Formats: sequence, structure tokens, C-alpha cells
Amino acid sequence: MMPFPKPEDLQTAMALQRSLAERVILEGSLRNAKRIAALDASHKRGKPLVAVAVLYHLEKGPLAVGVGVVPEEALFPYIPGFLSFREAPAYLQALQALPEPPEALLVDGQGIAHPRGLGIASHLGVHLDLPSIGVAKSLLYGRLEAPLPLEAGSAVRLLSPEGRPLGYAYRSRKGVKPLFISPGHRVGLEEALAFVKHLPTRSRLPEPLRLAHLEAGKALRRLDP
Repeated sequence: MMPFPKPEDLQTAMALQRSLAERVILEGSLRNAKRIAALDASHKRGKPLVAVAVLYHLEKGPLAVGVGVVPEEALFPYIPGFLSFREAPAYLQALQALPEPPEALLVDGQGIAHPRGLGIASHLGVHLDLPSIGVAKSLLYGRLEAPLPLEAGSAVRLLSPEGRPLGYAYRSRKGVKPLFISPGHRVGLEEALAFVKHLPTRSRLPEPLRLAHLEAGKALRRLDP
């Protein structure tokens, strides 16, 4: 696996994001994918950043958990829009710890719904040449085309300031806050939403990401009991 670059400054980071964004492919379907990796991370000030990859089979459920840890002093600064440089090195460790590789990535974060078109799901997808989808809990970039209905399963397009489609605001359950779904790499916009809608959902998050969120919290507590 290629090492993940750590830029020396924001100008270098921006240039790298713009360059990699040109390699993003917004075509493809995950209807034949069975084995995905759901990625989430947890961090407490003064402690290492912990990332987990939950290997999840769409018919059998969770199969394994990989964990990656990066010391705080080695982390890229926390700056909105540059999350991938901070978290991706730990995610790559977690993915390497899995007993078998996934066919696609489901990432807690943005795909192309990003000021430079390269959120963490897109960055990891391009870096690993894997289909990837971003499932974010908050809006980083763009605007909703229309108000999002309260009903479960409702979705409204997410648009760039110029009106270019970036993904969808999606309400997974009635009355819960929306999730923001955007393709990362090698997945179309409609296909990304369809895949997330197809996932089992017990709460606001799709089940694979809910499990990843829980595992990340457990892993952090093991480091800081």
C-alpha cells in the first residue's frame, strides 16, 4: 500500500486535493458488492487518534474489526476541509489489519461534497482505487435543493453553489437529523444514495457505520481507561 502523503502546509494540501479530485470517477454501482469496510474514528485531546474499519458482509453482518492508531504529535492539524490528512493514515492501518480486503468503503465523512471535491471518502477511494461513499453527519459544503421532508427515506439533492449535484441529504428514520450522502470514487450519485438506502438501519446511521462508531469509541477507551 502506498504511503499517505503528509503536506507541509495548507497550500500544498490544497494543491494535492485539487490534483486528486481530477482523478475521481463518478460512475459505477455497488449492487454486486458484498464485503464493505465501514470507517469511523475517535480522538480525545492529548491522546492518539484511533480509527476502526469494520469489515461487514451485507448478508452475514460484521466479520472483523481492524484498528489503527496515530499519536497526537504525528497528526495533521484539525482544519475543516482537510480531515483526510489527519485521519486517513489511521484508516489505512485499520484496513491493513483486516483479514481480507473490502470491495468498497463506507466512510464517516464527505465524498465530493467538499470545497475542492475531495473529502475523505474520495481521498481514500482514489488512494486505494476502491469504490467509496461518504456518509457525513453534518453539512460541510453545498446547499439543499429543497426542504427535506420528515419522513423516513426522504432525500433531497445537495448542490454546489453553482448548482452542480454533489449528493443527497437523506433522512434515514422519521424525525432524525439528515445524513449527507456523496459519492467518493467509482460510484455514481444515484447509486451512492441507493446503496446507503439498501443498508440495514437501526438508528440514524446505517448499521455498518453504527458499528464502526461504537468500535471506535471502545478502542479509544481502551487507550484511555
